[in-house]
Amino acid sequence: MSYYTAGPDSLVDGAEADPPLLLIHCVSAAASAYEMKPLYEYFRTRRPVYAIDLPGFGFSERDDVEYSPRIMTNAIHVLVAEIASRHGAVQIDAMALSLSSEFLARAAAEAPKAFRSLGLISPTGFETEHRHDDRPESSRELKFVSWLLSFRPLGQALFIALSRPRTIRYFLERTWGSRQIDEGLWRYSTFTAAQPGARYAPLRFVTLALFSADISCVYEALQLPVWMSHGVRGDFTVYRGEKPIEKRRNWHISVFHTGAMPHFEMRQHFISAYKLFLRQHALRVRSVQLTQTEALRTAHR
Repeated sequence: MSYYTAGPDSLVDGAEADPPLLLIHCVSAAASAYEMKPLYEYFRTRRPVYAIDLPGFGFSERDDVEYSPRIMTNAIHVLVAEIASRHGAVQIDAMALSLSSEFLARAAAEAPKAFRSLGLISPTGFETEHRHDDRPESSRELKFVSWLLSFRPLGQALFIALSRPRTIRYFLERTWGSRQIDEGLWRYSTFTAAQPGARYAPLRFVTLALFSADISCVYEALQLPVWMSHGVRGDFTVYRGEKPIEKRRNWHISVFHTGAMPHFEMRQHFISAYKLFLRQHALRVRSVQLTQTEALRTAHR
């Protein structure tokens, strides 16, 4: 498994150090950690930051295995353990893009003490009012499609079609809802999609095998602060199923007048909204701690 990491050499005198931040890219035919580059570059001078290449993508191993939500979730657990070995038992902040929001949410539900907060950018699972509350750890895999793509010539032909430079540009334009995409992301996407073994994980994505059929239950099980953000332009910006979580006190939703990657289009505005969410959470935690301390003092009088 591959990941990038950076952080400030020193903090300003008197500044309170922020915990590490973990960034997780989405899943597509040409996904990689580059998708989190604007956030990585901003936070690397302010706090420890980590950006993972999920299994099957980027510089991580691209073996021919049945990639699943469990494999992706376990990869997050492994990197969180690595972060803990470097920084101690401190709760981290983590942010994921699109489908990877499902993997991050599951990891946080399974190890809540490891995370301070979650940031979900254009998360999947809210596209319709239909709930995904099937049996635990089940997927939405289309078995017949998986069977068809298991034939090497067919699967390879489909991936070649999906990973052509102009096809990647087409899907990025749909993601942005505009032709004004990030050209650096397009160039890197064409590069990473051309590497050996690049087709295995994306073909599992095409069959919906990486989508969790129980994700509604996973999202609703989260007790820690969750910041959800999404755009309103282009594809992947329909959120008819977000109403149930709008009422949850630990969920906070920000909407940007962008496509599905607001951290590219409105980086500063996006980061400001995220930092405000973190500050508000910190204030609530301090308020609760002060209340508890005062209650203890009163009890001992």
